[in-house]
Amino acid sequence: MRGRFLAASVAVALAVFGVGLAGQRPQAPPSPIRVHVNEVVVPVTVTDQQGRFVSNLTEKDFKIFDQGVEQKIAYFSAERNQPVVIGFLIDQSNAQRLHWKTFQSAAQDLVLALMPEDPRFSGYLIAYSNQPELLVNTTHDPSEIVEQIRKMKPGGGAALFDAIYMACTNRQLVEGEPIEPRRVIVIIGDGHDNASSKTLNEVLELAQRNLVTIHAMSTVSFSFYAEEESNLLKLARETGGRVEYPLDNPYEDVAGYLSKPSDAGNYALTVGTGGYAAQIARAIFNSIAALQGEITTQYILRYVPTSTDEPRIFRQLRVEVALPNVIVRHRKGYYPYAP
Repeated sequence: MRGRFLAASVAVALAVFGVGLAGQRPQAPPSPIRVHVNEVVVPVTVTDQQGRFVSNLTEKDFKIFDQGVEQKIAYFSAERNQPVVIGFLIDQSNAQRLHWKTFQSAAQDLVLALMPEDPRFSGYLIAYSNQPELLVNTTHDPSEIVEQIRKMKPGGGAALFDAIYMACTNRQLVEGEPIEPRRVIVIIGDGHDNASSKTLNEVLELAQRNLVTIHAMSTVSFSFYAEEESNLLKLARETGGRVEYPLDNPYEDVAGYLSKPSDAGNYALTVGTGGYAAQIARAIFNSIAALQGEITTQYILRYVPTSTDEPRIFRQLRVEVALPNVIVRHRKGYYPYAP
């Protein structure tokens, strides 16, 4: 029942965000993308205070600053569903046992939502426990990834940082990366790491150098935050992504959440009932739709810096939008040259 609900809901989300499962127009051979050697590429997401995407902006609505100096935008695109390569990184450590089936199903739905069998969209799958494993190399076929997710089982530690390192260094590339298609990572996990040889700062710098945007669907539930959950926030904020918390409080819209005390626990809906399952499914669907919109509804800005001094120093970026009360997400900076 829950699978059918999510499948139907994802189909609705695809229509809302403009990603159709059928009726795609034939794709013409892509023309070569010409980029200056020192050109900077900045994907930008703009939402209102309620999280709704602002998708009708033009180049004149944006200002971009490099080290505090305003730059001239050389290229601007507001086209939806731009080519993207998405890495799905799934935590299969022991810590995921409690809600494993829930997030295993959510991961499959997310793959189908973000890879609508369109050659513009590619993906790969990395599972991580004691060490990361590339289960599916870069492909246009979502069914390969979905099938591998279906076979996964939790157990062991969590090598999140090593998984990010693998995503940035050890997979088949698509021609044109990281300009077109863009590079995105979606982490499904709680952010903890107890098995990696790499550190948070090492893989964050590597992601920034490789123009990777990191998003996450946190598996933290009912506000029981893991100590290292802040890792997800840092990875997302520094690279221009977002973190979704579908099980943080799935009852927030349910009347009576705190009005019916119970010796067994203060639950708005009884665990195991249809109402409970439907509320969990709805919360996860909303997170899938939010991540899908974040990835497919972005503005792309490119510019050539007016100054290229200190090429190995991390350079700060700031993007401003000429609208009040909006939230602008973009990567916080870049390294002029990859390592």
